[in-house]
Amino acid sequence: MKLPWFNKKRKEYPDFWNTYVDKFNKHPKEAIQNTRFVALDTETTGFNIKEDRILSIGAVSFTNKVIQVNKSLELYLRQAIFKPETVKIHGLMKHSDLEKISELEAIKIFLDYIKDAVLIAHHANFDRNMINEMLLRHNLGSLKNTFIDTGSLYNKSKHIIYQNHLNHYTLDDLCRELNVPKVDRHTATGDALITAFVFLKILARLDKKKELKWDYLLKS
Repeated sequence: MKLPWFNKKRKEYPDFWNTYVDKFNKHPKEAIQNTRFVALDTETTGFNIKEDRILSIGAVSFTNKVIQVNKSLELYLRQAIFKPETVKIHGLMKHSDLEKISELEAIKIFLDYIKDAVLIAHHANFDRNMINEMLLRHNLGSLKNTFIDTGSLYNKSKHIIYQNHLNHYTLDDLCRELNVPKVDRHTATGDALITAFVFLKILARLDKKKELKWDYLLKS
């Protein structure tokens, strides 16, 4: 007699999702200087994970301190939810001339771009949760990538980098502390690029102090 669990049909995912997941078949961790990082940012209609939606996704990739600006990612999504009060922050109008794509198309392009890279974001939990909620709406799993939050990384590293008294750091705070220019602030791609610069500045200081190790980067 077959057990009940044996008769359950395994959930089938689309090919693009399986291709993404297959990249995480475990292999030895690369040295930090050989690792592909992707800094990302999302602009959204608000901060409610369930009710709000992603308006745009920006990302830049870099390996061994070289940012591939010419291969950056910039996606604008069509949205049914529109909150005019957020336009003054991100500047994205519902009926602007920007070429917009569906959520599903954005997911396919985004996953193909990030692959198995280590993802860098400022206040990373928000971006990760917004993207995971978008994946959930399309019956997909959660992101498999390792995330590093620049805010948390700086906070735990400040005794090595700088002495100050803040407990919470905005991206503007880190730009000021690390002397990073605020180019295209409050656009997804602009903030992704700024985040990449912030992350590399922190890495440089950790390296100088002999603290640039995976265990240090990934510990909470």
